Amino acid sequence: MSGELVLVTGGSGFVGAHCILKLLEAGYRVRTTVRSLDREADVRAMLKVGGAEPGEALSFAAVDLLSDDGWPEAVAGCDYVLHVASPFPVMMPRDEDELIRPAREGALRALRAARDGGVKRVVMTSSFAAIGYGPAHADGSPFSEEDWTDPTADVSAYVKSKTLAERAAWEFIAREGGDLELAVVNPVGIFGPVLGKDVSSSIELVRRMMNGSLPALPRMFFGVVDVRDVADLHLRAMIDPAAAGNRFLAIAGDPMTLPEMAAVLRERLGSAARRVPKRMMPDGVVKSIAFFAPSLRQIVPELGRAKPATNAKARRMLGWDPISNEDALTATGESLVRLGVVR
Repeated sequence: MSGELVLVTGGSGFVGAHCILKLLEAGYRVRTTVRSLDREADVRAMLKVGGAEPGEALSFAAVDLLSDDGWPEAVAGCDYVLHVASPFPVMMPRDEDELIRPAREGALRALRAARDGGVKRVVMTSSFAAIGYGPAHADGSPFSEEDWTDPTADVSAYVKSKTLAERAAWEFIAREGGDLELAVVNPVGIFGPVLGKDVSSSIELVRRMMNGSLPALPRMFFGVVDVRDVADLHLRAMIDPAAAGNRFLAIAGDPMTLPEMAAVLRERLGSAARRVPKRMMPDGVVKSIAFFAPSLRQIVPELGRAKPATNAKARRMLGWDPISNEDALTATGESLVRLGVVR
């Protein structure tokens, strides 16, 4: 284990940075990809917030999900690859290909480079989006790794991008992967300690609740998982022999409504959560606003729809034991205050 080299794509992102922290803590050397080497200082600053100053144990490579340039050099000498990089903007683009192309093509570039470079295993960050956007189970059972989203259904560009990218990855392994192994992690909404002021979409939701920019909350459910547990699951999927060829759903507990999440923030954070809204926005109001705001239309079908999911496979096969929804949300809010993102 100690001293092996792991490539982490997307090291400047929320999940990528926490994966780097976890790998360094476990004794690995890490190379991470960024779109520009100008981001090295930003990544090192994020890791310092997380308690690590890796020095020469961390190196950088510049690659783009839509270009072949630099990928062979990025994987050279690596034992494993964690392919974390994938677009997830706060606002959905007008053209869905702005998400689908980099997600799908980036996954295939990472896999192809890993195969050609003699990498043992790739762990790919997919999403619950590739699992849970289909009909609910008639018997009421939770979504599991056996489920797949239908990308031809009326789903958002992000959901489609994650589904098509993961499908393409498994098809690549089956058809031309050679000796390369693949495991996939499928997280729900990722919360937990923020390391920098550029926040992910899930963290943006908490930020907006805490800064008072949401006067009321739509009747929506969210699965919750802490980013530190997501990073831990990536490491477990990387090294456990049984993980090869498997997907692992990352969820801590039952889905929560936005008002339930808001209540946790108010209870745990005191005055720092004084602007967190208490009112729920009626479904009819959400639908009326969405008629004039296309960016909100994707949430209308999800109003009031809970999507229970099970983490039994990750617990059973890999010994994964995530912290609670409440602790993940508390860590999110505390870190936003600590970094001055909200006051």
